[in-house]
Amino acid sequence: MTTTLTTSLHLRRTTTLVGTIILAALAACSGSNGSDGSVGANGQNGTDGKVGNNGTSGKDGTAGKDGAAGTPGSAGSAGPTGPSGPPGSGKSLSFQPVAVPVTTIDKAALVATRRATVNGTDVALDYQIEVRSGDTSASNVFGRILAKDKTVVKNADGTELVSNYNDFSSLLSVSGKLFEVTHIETLPGGMYLSDVTQSATGALTVSNSRPIDFSSVNGTWNPCAGFVSPWGTHLGSEEYPGDARAFETGADVVTAVGAFNTNVVRYFGLDPATATLAQMKAVYNPYFYGWVTEVSVDAGGVPTVKKHYAAGRRALELAHVMPDQKTVYLSDDGTNDAFYMFIAKTPGDLSEGTLYAARWFQTSPAGAPNGRADLFWIKLGPSAKDSEVKALLDAGTKFSDIFDAKTQDTDGSCTTAGAGYKAINADTGRECLLLKTGMELAASRFESRRYAAYVGATTEFRKTEGLTFDPQTSRLFVSFSEINGGMLDNNASRDLGGPNHIKLAQNYCGAVYELVLGKNPLIGSDYVAESAAALVEGMPLDPLGGKAGSYPTDSPYYDATATAEGGAAAKTNVCGLSGIANPDNITFVTGYGTLIIGEDTTDGHQNDALWAYDLQRRELTRILTSPYGAEVTGAYWYPNLGGHGYLKVQIQHPYVESDPEKAPSAAARASYVGYIGPFPKMD
Repeated sequence: MTTTLTTSLHLRRTTTLVGTIILAALAACSGSNGSDGSVGANGQNGTDGKVGNNGTSGKDGTAGKDGAAGTPGSAGSAGPTGPSGPPGSGKSLSFQPVAVPVTTIDKAALVATRRATVNGTDVALDYQIEVRSGDTSASNVFGRILAKDKTVVKNADGTELVSNYNDFSSLLSVSGKLFEVTHIETLPGGMYLSDVTQSATGALTVSNSRPIDFSSVNGTWNPCAGFVSPWGTHLGSEEYPGDARAFETGADVVTAVGAFNTNVVRYFGLDPATATLAQMKAVYNPYFYGWVTEVSVDAGGVPTVKKHYAAGRRALELAHVMPDQKTVYLSDDGTNDAFYMFIAKTPGDLSEGTLYAARWFQTSPAGAPNGRADLFWIKLGPSAKDSEVKALLDAGTKFSDIFDAKTQDTDGSCTTAGAGYKAINADTGRECLLLKTGMELAASRFESRRYAAYVGATTEFRKTEGLTFDPQTSRLFVSFSEINGGMLDNNASRDLGGPNHIKLAQNYCGAVYELVLGKNPLIGSDYVAESAAALVEGMPLDPLGGKAGSYPTDSPYYDATATAEGGAAAKTNVCGLSGIANPDNITFVTGYGTLIIGEDTTDGHQNDALWAYDLQRRELTRILTSPYGAEVTGAYWYPNLGGHGYLKVQIQHPYVESDPEKAPSAAARASYVGYIGPFPKMD
């Protein structure tokens, strides 16, 4: 704007000047006009004017009114389908309960559940007897015990030894045929093999029962619980083997073998009353027994037996194989014992592997119920083969070849024994031990209990009995028949010399513990127990957890006529009847969340029971009661044999552990081999 104004003034001045010149010329003369002069140069621009002030702001306008709401938009299209949830099992199982026996008739009977509901369908059930001790089959008497020379073992009075102590009984499917292997839990021990036929309705019939020959492995010893291996063989046990140290130092047969074991002398054709110690030592070695036994049966019904020395020696209750076919848990039915795990080198072959014992790190308060602990596993010696251990056995290895042993001081130490000695307190008692050079292999396999204590594993467990597994939750279940002795907070004199790892509340009625399993790359197994916690516990009527309590005298559960073996007065039902008493063999109904618990109790319950425990509802249901003085043994679940399920369970020695005078006849004392069922297939 400034430039335009300056130019206009300049032009105006120029025009005025020209006009003046023209007028002057006209006035001077009248000649023609001259040419126009040149245009003068533009003048300089003037300076810019000052910027004016801003005007005042205007007032805010008033807010406008809200517009009317718009119409809702149409619904969007459906989103994509989410991922499917985990499939439900669609499976359920419940049992019709069995009442507590209160009448003499009921207490003398074997009573089993008559009905189950499986996946919403009612199933009629009962206890089906296959065979009883003393039954004759193909000239064999079921339960009759044979000596090493295959003659019949005789009692002191000259009668044949026919045992009514049958225990675990396996059903084996071989090339479309069924066979049954039954433990005879006595000394000397035995096993029977039977042919089994199955009807269209699932009923099982036993025939052609015959004793299995164990003479090639020096017989068998008190076979108790068992297991059917994933590869289809029978895995047995040998309970309460003799103490090799006592045998070596004993002055006579009774002290060397042990009063409990003198009947085994008869297996070798000797008479306990007349046999000399030299005669016994010529034929018998405590290291012959305490091993995992395996029986395979071919399609022709011919058995083959072996003992697995690589897995170690103990009062073996049971060997349970995990699904990987190489991890094996081993329980020890004694006092102040260890809990073991064996890792086979090759799946399906127990002839070589590494042995471990558990170290208990308690996480619950000392002396409190519902115990909990973390578990750590300590290796016992080197990996071993059956053949290597058997070579030591054949060479006549003795206890004194493995350890030097001395007496502990009164305070449980080994100060007097000298440098290098370690105080241990395994089932064999308080000792100071010194391992001899190069004897780790022999110590870990022949003396698994002592060696476990020697290297720092926990040897305070009391009667670890049954084992079973739930693959859906990867939980291992272990039954402790009693929680006392070494499992308490060092309150018993025999615990001196032990490390006092376990500090649980006393419970004479026992408990079933649940162990969480996980992967352990160092051990090389996906089934290594990491922790333990109480799952089901018995209910002692004694407030201190012992067996001093009882039901009131006016209760139907009090029996003033109860007697122990031999006729002495006995207290019965010292454990609450709505709970378990001294759990022993257990099994699991896979896919149905049901734990089966069998009892082995003398005074906990007058009539031993079989229970079903629903893990989801945390409910116990009594599904069987046994006659007076009997034990419920060998509980084992078969989900599908020929299209039917079976809950195997045996009834051992009726009228023996209590009320012997109530037996109506000698035949009433015969044991039972049988099952609850048949069920539909439930695999």
